[in-house]
Formats: sequence, C-alpha cells, structure tokens
Amino acid sequence: MLQVTENLSIADWELSESFMRASGPGGQNVNKVSTAVELRFEAERSPHLTPGVKVRLKKLAGRRWTTEGAIVIQVEDTRSQAQNREIARERLVELIRAALVTPKRRIATKPTLGSQRRRIAAKTQRGEVKSLRGKVGDEE
Repeated sequence: MLQVTENLSIADWELSESFMRASGPGGQNVNKVSTAVELRFEAERSPHLTPGVKVRLKKLAGRRWTTEGAIVIQVEDTRSQAQNREIARERLVELIRAALVTPKRRIATKPTLGSQRRRIAAKTQRGEVKSLRGKVGDEE
C-alpha cells in the first residue's frame, strides 16, 4: 500500500517494479548489481483515481505515460537499490499529488475604458508614423 494523501492510497497490485543494471559511474558495482529501478503504475485502470485526476496525471506525466495507460518512472540516481526504489515511489506520489490539485477556472474580464483608449491612441500614433514613410514624390 502506497499512501498518497490521508484519503488516497494506491494498492500494491497497481504497482510493479523491475530492477536492472544502472548506467554511468560506479565501478564493478554497476556491472554486477541491478540497482536501477523501473516503477510502473497502472494509472488508467486505477479505481482510486477519478477521471479528472487521470486526465491531469496524463498531462503531467508526459513521455512517462505509456499507450496502455501506465506511468513508468525510472530511477538510477544512487548506487543503492533500496534508495532508488524509495526515490521512484516519492516521485510517483509527488506526481499524483500535483494531479489532485484542480486548477482555478479563469474568469473572463472586459478591458477597462482607459486601456481601450490607450490602445486606440497608440494605434493612431503608429498609423501616423507609417503614413510618413511613403515614397518621396516629385515636389512641384
């Protein structure tokens, strides 16, 4: 059980972890021990998430969202498998918490009278500048 908030927790069947060898520095440890973690969360099939949260989660996850509707998080930050596992779980929890926050709806407002007048004045001034740029004709 992965606790996201007081009211929301993710069941173990929704998560799957696989371990592989990490790339980068680490000497013989990299060649021998599978320390990198790939955490897979079946978000689309999760009964704990509402449809709105799933949509926001898909947008936030970006490339980590698969075509099957799962989120894949790969971590190979440390040389310890346990630490990488914890980091992956923390990243998933942060992602879900961010998706739980509903964005505020924008309220459309009308432009003020002063801003309208300033805009029109700027347009007429710009038009005058451009009208003075015409070709110089034969002056008689």
